[in-house]
Amino acid sequence: MAVLQTKRGSVAVLIVTQIAVLSLWFSSAAVLPEMGREAGLSPARLAWLSTAVQLGFGCGALIYAMLGLADRYDPRRVFTASTLVAAAANLALLAAPIGGDGAIALRALTGAAMAGVYPVGMKIATGWGKEDRALLVGTLVGALTIGSASPHLIAFIGGAEWRLTIWASTLLATVGGLAILAVGLGPYHARAPRLDITAIALVWTDRRIRLAVLGYIGHMWELYAFWAWVAVVAAGSYAAAGAPDAAPLGKLTAFGAIALGGVACVPAGWWADRLGRPQVATLCLIVSGSAALISAALYGGPVGPMMAVLLIWGIAIVPDSGIYSTLVADAAPPERAGSLLTVQTALGFLLTAVTVQVAPAVAAVIGWPWVLAIMAIGPALGIAAMQRLIER
Repeated sequence: MAVLQTKRGSVAVLIVTQIAVLSLWFSSAAVLPEMGREAGLSPARLAWLSTAVQLGFGCGALIYAMLGLADRYDPRRVFTASTLVAAAANLALLAAPIGGDGAIALRALTGAAMAGVYPVGMKIATGWGKEDRALLVGTLVGALTIGSASPHLIAFIGGAEWRLTIWASTLLATVGGLAILAVGLGPYHARAPRLDITAIALVWTDRRIRLAVLGYIGHMWELYAFWAWVAVVAAGSYAAAGAPDAAPLGKLTAFGAIALGGVACVPAGWWADRLGRPQVATLCLIVSGSAALISAALYGGPVGPMMAVLLIWGIAIVPDSGIYSTLVADAAPPERAGSLLTVQTALGFLLTAVTVQVAPAVAAVIGWPWVLAIMAIGPALGIAAMQRLIER
């Protein structure tokens, strides 16, 4: 396969591959209601299909980071191998009992393999620039977001036939995993000469990296809980308001909220390179936290205002993700950037494994409005970390 040597061509292909491969992430979450009805599964059992991906990713990312795979080897080959494993695990869901232990294990394996996709893609992207690094990483996060949203659109089109979503996401990911081999490595790409497990300690010992990671963790407190359950939240609110076809409208809202957030990552990255990275991240956190509180107040009310706030929340909730990764890459030794980015994402996703799993259980006790309000805690903590970074 011919390798692209230009920045524009390589980044363009990298973006397309991210959209394709990240469709695996929410392939099951997008069809949880249909799977649950077919197999008679409890909400807690369904939640494990989403939580398993987060736990798998967090554990897999720690292993990838400790072994320094993205820094010691060709990241494109790591990306391809990881994608093929994730795609195979996703397809195997069709043969496993719905919601059984085997299905949950397959979702965990999918998440673990994705640790060789998302942070490795960021490693490749940061190798193509410095001054416009936030834009590059933001564009990549936007691709990740749209890829994560795509199963909701596939599920909306496919209706009750949830197996179509699994087939489509597997095919998209396989093509994307092979296409990455055409991407070139940029002039700022650096390769680690040897394994150095102690390098990951910089996450705690370097103040700039530590604050960027703390901001990322505050951001992750709400992000994946929102992504995993926004369709359920929207449908529940619309149903309480007496709207017909609340469930399909909830899916469409989820796709719009997640996909629009992906689009917003590009201008947010552009502004961050020019106005200041911590400053733009703070703005995203303020809007996102405010939307969490407003949606809690509007739950069960008129469909239009609730949908508008969920869409605004979706737009603001993700663009700062790429900014935190850019801050880590800026402060990290170039030859260790891949491992440190992987540790950052591991910590964030291990947290999301808790929030994704706990959210519906807590909602069953105190209601979704209170859960939505609790999500605002993360942005508040992230704002505090960014302010310390600005004041340094």
